[in-house]
Amino acid sequence: MMEAIKNYLSYAGIQYRNPDKAGDEREKMLELRHKGQEARKAFTNLAKAFQEKHPEWQLQQTSQWMNQAQRLRPHFWVYLQRNGQVTEPMMALRLYGTPADFGISLEVSFIERKKDEQTLDKQAKVLELPAVEGIYYLVYSNGEGHKVEATEENRRTLREKVSSQEARKVLVKSDVSFIENQSVEAILEELEDAYTRLLPYYEVTRG
Repeated sequence: MMEAIKNYLSYAGIQYRNPDKAGDEREKMLELRHKGQEARKAFTNLAKAFQEKHPEWQLQQTSQWMNQAQRLRPHFWVYLQRNGQVTEPMMALRLYGTPADFGISLEVSFIERKKDEQTLDKQAKVLELPAVEGIYYLVYSNGEGHKVEATEENRRTLREKVSSQEARKVLVKSDVSFIENQSVEAILEELEDAYTRLLPYYEVTRG
């Protein structure tokens, strides 16, 4: 499962073309498509295994193995919805990294294209809870996201930045890095720890 994901990560950003129109590159394109489908399936199976431990969450659709411009997009993600509307904050699993150093993160975030007028305010409530060990903030301003350590000082600063609209949105995340020959069970155990840490942040967005 992890091998299929790892193999596909090295193709990030490569241009894919319809094999029937790719001429000499037909075989290469067929192989890329196969690798993309296999990696997406592996990620989806991992997400399903996580969701089975939490049947109160509904798994949304996994992101595609390429984007609309047909560039390969191996950093798959999938949202999990528990209650409320799809416009509201949810939890998401998201792949990150390169073949040499990759993993999966669990986060409290929302689907950007589904948001409504209240979404950003609800998401900002994650900053009402104290920072705990094992999480970090992903802060978006001017369309760019950057990682910020979860400390009490940073939390207070980010609250000010969000209220002054200097920061647009703040996600709360926890990473699980994949280790060579690690079992799926070991990854799921680490995701459980991440889930325990992040659940209060999700719940505060409900209030």
